[in-house]
Amino acid sequence: MNPNKALWEKGDFTQIAATMRESGEELVSKLGITKNLRVLDLGCGDGTTAIPEARLGADVSGVDIAANLVAAGNARTKAEGLTQCTFSEGDASDLNQLKDNSFDLVVSIFGAMFAPKPLDVAKEMVRVVRPGGKIVMGNWIPGDPTLVAQILKISSAYMPPPPEGFISPMLWGVEESVIERFVNAGIRKENISFAKETFTFKAPYSPIKFVEAFKNYYGPTMNAFEAAEKNNKSAELQQELETLFNSQNKSDTENSTSINATYLKVTVIK
Repeated sequence: MNPNKALWEKGDFTQIAATMRESGEELVSKLGITKNLRVLDLGCGDGTTAIPEARLGADVSGVDIAANLVAAGNARTKAEGLTQCTFSEGDASDLNQLKDNSFDLVVSIFGAMFAPKPLDVAKEMVRVVRPGGKIVMGNWIPGDPTLVAQILKISSAYMPPPPEGFISPMLWGVEESVIERFVNAGIRKENISFAKETFTFKAPYSPIKFVEAFKNYYGPTMNAFEAAEKNNKSAELQQELETLFNSQNKSDTENSTSINATYLKVTVIK
């Protein structure tokens, strides 16, 4: 079993994705989507950005490694009647089912960054986008004080050391690493640009319940709790996460959550 596939098929990421819809739509609204634009949404999950792209008239192919998320995405498009948006299983580091130069735009928001073999991921994104086309990534930033970087940092402290040769997905949030990967894939350095932007998680329940959602449905956090349990440290992990979520909640309404997370937006022109 592919460990990355197992990680993202664990739990039910759609429960987390439900809190990401509004920011997903806002992000897509700034991508310049036009009717019949050919878009690859890579690491698409159940369609947080792919479905808004299709609503704007794009012809969207969503690819994700997790079969359960692909099924959930296809169910969402069917329910909305979005016939020009399809989801299929695939690995961001080996998109063998996709032809060269076949997309106008490749989008990967907190998706492809988690695939192993980042040099291969960059090469594949560059390969499938047409000359003059664009790649847009949203990647979490290592050491950032906001939500997701802190969840991953806290979780990793309870995990056993990663296997030899492991490359942290958070390096996709470091500009120098991103430049190196895309230059290696044949992109000129001056065709790569960066901006720090904000993604907001919104939930109609308390931050404590939001912690429970991550504990029960988000693969990396689920693994951290399993590892912590073996060392009798699950209560400590729970407390750290509850403190984090409560301190970052910006909602002024009781029993609701609104937490900002900073990410690195990467734009690449082929």
